Amino acid sequence: MAAPLVETSDVLILGAGPAGLSAAAGLARLLHTAVVFSTARFRNERARHMHAVPGWDHGDPAAFRAATRAQLLARYATVRFEDREIVRVSKIAAAATGPPLFEAVGADGAAFRGRRVVVASGVRDVMPPDIPGFAELWGYSIFHCLFCHGFEERGRPSAGLLVTGPMANPTMAPAVARMAGRLADRVTVYTNGDAEFGAAMRELLKSTTKYRIEDRKIVSLAKDPDSTPVATPFTTTTTSAAMKQDNTSSSSSASHGLLVTLEDGTVTREAFLAHAPATEQAGPFAAQLGLELEPQGGGGFIKVAAPFPATSVEGVFAAGDCATALRSVPAAMYMGATAAAGVVHSLEAEDDVREEGGGAGGQRDGLKKNGMKVVLASIGS
Repeated sequence: MAAPLVETSDVLILGAGPAGLSAAAGLARLLHTAVVFSTARFRNERARHMHAVPGWDHGDPAAFRAATRAQLLARYATVRFEDREIVRVSKIAAAATGPPLFEAVGADGAAFRGRRVVVASGVRDVMPPDIPGFAELWGYSIFHCLFCHGFEERGRPSAGLLVTGPMANPTMAPAVARMAGRLADRVTVYTNGDAEFGAAMRELLKSTTKYRIEDRKIVSLAKDPDSTPVATPFTTTTTSAAMKQDNTSSSSSASHGLLVTLEDGTVTREAFLAHAPATEQAGPFAAQLGLELEPQGGGGFIKVAAPFPATSVEGVFAAGDCATALRSVPAAMYMGATAAAGVVHSLEAEDDVREEGGGAGGQRDGLKKNGMKVVLASIGS
């Protein structure tokens, strides 16, 4: 029996978060067909609001993805979606012997082929294994980005910063401490027993009343049962009247606070804890395709070239959290758009061939006439 025919499309986009959706939109604008495979697993799945996204500030991330998907389906007939997990991607034709060709295989065994790949599969946060309670509070009272969630906590008496793992960085840690200091009256910097880094932080943070260094080890973290999620209007003597904001619309998204138990039994109360843990690639695709990684960024990310995020493997592009240490929705959307541009230029250059018999202005081939085909494989971003 002959093997089932596998449709060959122009592009496989692995991920349907902001980066993957942005890439799909750009490709659809140039008549590329797109098939979206989604497992509906996303890094910010615990978040109920997303911020600093023009037109969607304080909106639901899931609603954003759904609205974007609906817009693509309504306007572009070349885009379709399938809720399917992709488990393997491989290069089945090398550029040395002709144009590159890739194959993506779903968990159910279904195969899809494409001429280019955009990896937009995001990253996973690796919870610190030595701090009980961290994973349970992640995304609720512990935040990795104070641009993404911070304004909602303004006016609190005290906040914490955990400087372990990637956050034990003399450049990053003071910057995040000062950001937390904009939102709370005092900031406790927890080193979890790293007295040497604690001493460095004492030198880096000038104010001794605003910032307190805590070198005792953390025994556990827990939700504060006595805390009420209340944010107060943000006013300072140095802030203009235009920046003084009422918080009635955002108090419902403020955290419930947490209790930090130290090794000697001391319990401290914080409105929230800032910490960016180590990360890992959310899918196996970088390893399967042999993509080069950048070592920094709390676990590494796919190395790409600017301005169009091409990877170390010809025909493969990467966008979003999986390919940068600066992780936010606007950044992911930007990278998705530039990846789409890179793919478009790459494919159209490949398709620009001299017609048989030579001479310009001859009949275009069927592929050019009918538009390029694209597969968007979404496994979350």
